[in-house]
Amino acid sequence: MDEETAIIDSKTRNEKIKNFFINNKKTLISILLSIIIVLLGYFAFAEYTEKKRLKISDQYNSVISKFSENNKETTKNSLIEIINKNDPTYSPLSLYFIIDNKLIQDISKINVLFDIIIQDTSLSKEIRNLIIYKKALYNADNADENELLEILKPVINSKSIWKSHALYLMAEYFYSKNQKQKSKEFFNQIILLENANQDLKIESQKRLNRDLSE
Repeated sequence: MDEETAIIDSKTRNEKIKNFFINNKKTLISILLSIIIVLLGYFAFAEYTEKKRLKISDQYNSVISKFSENNKETTKNSLIEIINKNDPTYSPLSLYFIIDNKLIQDISKINVLFDIIIQDTSLSKEIRNLIIYKKALYNADNADENELLEILKPVINSKSIWKSHALYLMAEYFYSKNQKQKSKEFFNQIILLENANQDLKIESQKRLNRDLSE
C-alpha cells in the first residue's frame, strides 16, 4: 500500500512539474532570453572596454616615445586628450608626465587636470587619495595653509593609508613657515596614528625630539 502511494505521489509530482513548465513556457523562455542577452551584453561591454583601454595605452606609449624638445606642444595636447578620457591608469600617468617635463607651467591649469582625474575618473579609493596627496604636494610651495588643508581634507579625514603622508606634508609645511606649534600638532598626530607609515612615524619622532622638543 505504501509503495502504491509513493508511486502515485511521484506521478502527481511529475505531472505538476510538467504542467508548470507547460503553463509558464513563455515566461520561462523570456527569462532565459533575458539572461542570455544580459550575459552577451556584459561580455560585449567588457570586450569594448578592453579594446578602448588598449587603444589609450597605445596612444600614450606612442606620445611618450615620440616626445622631444621640438614637439612639446603636440605632446602636451595629446596627453591632455588622454587625461580627458578618464582612464584610471593612463590619465594619471599623462598628468605626471606633463608635470615632470614642465609641459604646462600654469599651476591653475595643472590643478584643473588634477580635478578631472580626482572627480571624473573611476579610481579605487586609495588611488584617489594618493592623487589628492600628489596634488597637495604639487601645490605645497605656492598654496597658503587653508588651500593646502582644503586639498588634503578628504585624506586627513579618512582612515587612508595615505593619511600619515598628508599629515607629514602639513607638519613640514608649518615647520617651513616657522609655525612650530602647528607643526608639532601634526607630527604628534602621526605618532598616534595606528596605520601610519612606519618611516614617517620614525621621522616625525626624530623631528619632535630634535627640533620641537621645547
